[in-house]
Amino acid sequence: MEFSGAVDIPASREQVFAFVTDPNKVGGCGPGVESIEVIDPTHFRAKAKVGVGFITARFVVDLEIAEQQPPDMAIIKAHGQAPGSAVDALGRMNLVDGPEPGTTTMLWAAEVSISGMIASVGSRLVEGTANKMIGQTFDCVRAKIVAGR
Repeated sequence: MEFSGAVDIPASREQVFAFVTDPNKVGGCGPGVESIEVIDPTHFRAKAKVGVGFITARFVVDLEIAEQQPPDMAIIKAHGQAPGSAVDALGRMNLVDGPEPGTTTMLWAAEVSISGMIASVGSRLVEGTANKMIGQTFDCVRAKIVAGR
């Protein structure tokens, strides 16, 4: 599955980049995230409870900032396991000047591969749940960045 979009955030590229590459800050915006463990500056482990349809799974996800060019771009790889399910993702974020002075537009794209029990509920239900979670995440990121200014 592929997802992409653009999000306007009323903050500088430096502020947005610093927030979204800090697992202790952005981690709290992931729906279902229960904990974040920082392994080193580019490797993290998250534990999250995810529900799709009638199936709920508790994932352990290893994340890596595979490439970054502050404050403009980052690529994140993720691999997660839950009993009977797995997820692999590759996300890319590009930050550009927003439509108003002092704002940033985040252009993002993600390729996600899900297997096992979660995938068995059907791609439309998985995509609908993922889109809802993506929206919640970006609403939280925007609100926390604005509150922290």
